[in-house]
Amino acid sequence: MRLLLIAFTSLLLSACASQGQVDPQGYRAEGQASYYGARHHGNKTASGERFDQNALTAAHRTLPFGSRVQVTNLRNDKTVVVRINDRGPYAKKRIIDLSQKAAEQLDMLRDGVVPVRVEQLAD
Repeated sequence: MRLLLIAFTSLLLSACASQGQVDPQGYRAEGQASYYGARHHGNKTASGERFDQNALTAAHRTLPFGSRVQVTNLRNDKTVVVRINDRGPYAKKRIIDLSQKAAEQLDMLRDGVVPVRVEQLAD
């Protein structure tokens, strides 16, 4: 019983320690990011939930819904963590579409499209 308790505690602690850490075997890419906001606010996303321009969410072509990724603006090194809840972007050379709130945190509203690094976070 004691061994089982130790094993469970170790598993629990390792799960807590991985929160917010980049997954070394996860997705990592650099490319262009854009954002979408008011025009799509309230519309259904590909995951079935309603798009909220004020939430920290994003669209990606292939990552599973619910995946969390860290996005870094390569012009200013600002970062944001977003949850994938939609599909896209459909413009060539773009690798992620961010909500307006996420774009604000990356200080990219004026530019509209910026170079970014996208890194999947461990579950």
